[in-house]
Amino acid sequence: QVQLVESGGGLVQAGDSLRLSCAASGLTVSSYRMGWFRQAPGKEREFVAGIRWSIGDTYYTDSVKGRFTISRDNAKNTVDLQINSLKPEDTAVYYCAASRSRYSSWNTGYEYWGQGTQVTVSS
Repeated sequence: QVQLVESGGGLVQAGDSLRLSCAASGLTVSSYRMGWFRQAPGKEREFVAGIRWSIGDTYYTDSVKGRFTISRDNAKNTVDLQINSLKPEDTAVYYCAASRSRYSSWNTGYEYWGQGTQVTVSS
């Protein structure tokens, strides 16, 4: 049974940093395309960052480039999202997701999802 469990969210001030972590069980993160998504209140869920397969190449949506860094710890089977210079508009529930599809774009085709972790940024 696949489980993705996010942690690391919280209430922070603008300009702070956070490190979100996604612990996976039932799958090996280096064999999947792993993504981080977020959903702000009243908005659709959006893709923010991904890392895939054993090669570990990464991709970011334009709005987070330079502030977000996705990484993977194969020994721990985790995928982290480092968020720097947090802004109030980063407030959202952040989700980890996994995909086996080699034919989908970075932001689609994810079969497994975590329950999310709340990030709230005060100004």
